[in-house]
Amino acid sequence: MENNKRSDWLLECLIHVVGRAAMKPEEISSIVDIGKNRIRAYNLCDGTLTQTQIAKKAHLDQGNFNRSVNRWVRSGIVFPFKEGKEVRFLHIFPIPAGSRRKSKSKIRRKSI
Repeated sequence: MENNKRSDWLLECLIHVVGRAAMKPEEISSIVDIGKNRIRAYNLCDGTLTQTQIAKKAHLDQGNFNRSVNRWVRSGIVFPFKEGKEVRFLHIFPIPAGSRRKSKSKIRRKSI
């Protein structure tokens, strides 16, 4: 069992490293959207909590969180992991405290 925990930890580290290489915190923030509750919900996607637990802790209704987490999964910033009947989510890396979302126009101008 000890090897499984270590392998899980190493896999999580790998996901975080690759995620940081692929995306900047500002890009993650723009996908997560405005609102401290959504940012908190995203940061709670650390692989330890179920969808219901995250929504409750972030003070989001289940439907609202479900739409958000589905968008995050489609965008590749959160990965779902099924454990029996439960689904847990793992973000590529947490949004740092104090990170502000850039407007879409600033992001678009940068890429042109």
